[in-house]
Amino acid sequence: MLAKVISCAVVGLEGAAIEVEVDISPGLPSFTIVGLPDAAVQEARERVRAAIRHSGCSFPARRIVVNLAPANLKKAGPSYDLPIAVGILLSSEQIQADVSHTVILGELSLDGSLRHTNGVLPMAALARDKGFTTLIVPEADAKEASLIEVVKVIPIVSLAQLVGYLRGEVPSPEYQAGDILESVSDHLVATDLAYIKGQEHVKRALEVAASGGHNLVMVGPPGSGKTLLARTLPSILPPMNLEESLEVTKIYSISGLLPTDTPLIRHRPFRSPHYTISNAGLVGGGHWPKPGEISLSHRGVLFLDELPEFGHSVLEVLRQPLEDKVVTISRAQGSLTFPANFMLVGAMNPCPCGFYGDPFRACTCSPAVVSRYQKRVSGPFIDRIDIFVEVPHIDYEKLADDRLGEESTKARERVKAARDIQKERFRGTGLTCNAEMTPTEVREFCQTEESARSLLKTAMKQLYLSARAFHRILKLARSIADLENTGIIKAHHLAEAIQYRPRRVV
Repeated sequence: MLAKVISCAVVGLEGAAIEVEVDISPGLPSFTIVGLPDAAVQEARERVRAAIRHSGCSFPARRIVVNLAPANLKKAGPSYDLPIAVGILLSSEQIQADVSHTVILGELSLDGSLRHTNGVLPMAALARDKGFTTLIVPEADAKEASLIEVVKVIPIVSLAQLVGYLRGEVPSPEYQAGDILESVSDHLVATDLAYIKGQEHVKRALEVAASGGHNLVMVGPPGSGKTLLARTLPSILPPMNLEESLEVTKIYSISGLLPTDTPLIRHRPFRSPHYTISNAGLVGGGHWPKPGEISLSHRGVLFLDELPEFGHSVLEVLRQPLEDKVVTISRAQGSLTFPANFMLVGAMNPCPCGFYGDPFRACTCSPAVVSRYQKRVSGPFIDRIDIFVEVPHIDYEKLADDRLGEESTKARERVKAARDIQKERFRGTGLTCNAEMTPTEVREFCQTEESARSLLKTAMKQLYLSARAFHRILKLARSIADLENTGIIKAHHLAEAIQYRPRRVV
């Protein structure tokens, strides 16, 4: 008898329907899986065999062929265990049920219990889009699957429970999600700006960057607080809306980084990879590409500490995602596109010893060494940085002062107000912040007064700025004006934006 069960695969960040066909015929006992399965799917034979026996059913001692269609799509991971087991039980007539409108997925243990499965959210979205009414998932993944509200989610603990449900022996264990937003903690764990002594101009730069989603690089001697300042950025960024949260949750679900007790990511990601990271680790890759650090930073912050220590090729591959907000990875099997709309924050020393230009400690590096060190970060990469700010040594008096600075919550309110202005400005365009504007939007929304135009003209001539720099200055000035709730860009907005321009120390 031929049985068909619907399951799912994940291609990039989207789900793809997989039809699991099971045929049991007379002949010598065998168990074959076809349809371009990887090693994990091939190993499902032993897991399924043991799980069926330990669930009170019998494994057919006949010729079993399982086909995963479409055959031209590579099948990876252990999520096909449960649909294969159900298909075998249907084909051997040990259970009789209509599963034509049901999507089944899950990894089996040898005793028949179900384990957590990666990528449940995009699979649930596919079930909704394809018109399936029911989704059967491991109990640990029920919360995540319930984010797609129109699909009936059936959480299953074991294969034996599923067999009883399909036979009608046990009632439907439909998952009751409730208000998923209320069940997820909204507590943000991040460093507060109030506990950072001094560096008021850097705090201002962080606020401007957060208000418009701009890239930022901090330069200063060791111990001046660059890393600590970067780690305060999540505390002043506005909260994600539900659409952004679902985007980020989908990426983390596919990557296997979504905690089982956190079905929905509410806070903007903050990723800080070590400078020994490879190209594939940063942008994504593998035989069948997976999201890298820049996609894991989507809608959040990618912090690169010790920026010049990153490999030259690693930094250069960031250039295209910084412009396009997506990254496309091509392989012989095809191309996959991952989102990469992140804020880049870098921190670097001005020279190898770290004390070039420091008024308290002499630099031991020659000018040639300093220049060579800074040129590890290429000009085209630097040109994509909106804000370049120096972080100086902190005096004892400021460190010893017991008074706290302004709290992050106040800065966050100003940033949120600026983002709300931008949200209304870009309604219907698909843009979310000023940093995403193209030259078309810059021309429409970055209107300047006469004195500001004169200042920008002078800066372009004296600083030899590129066309990209011209548009980035206007976008940055637009964010500064939004913080003041000003419709037109004035001269002092442009002046602040110009003084943030990236520059070489030597």
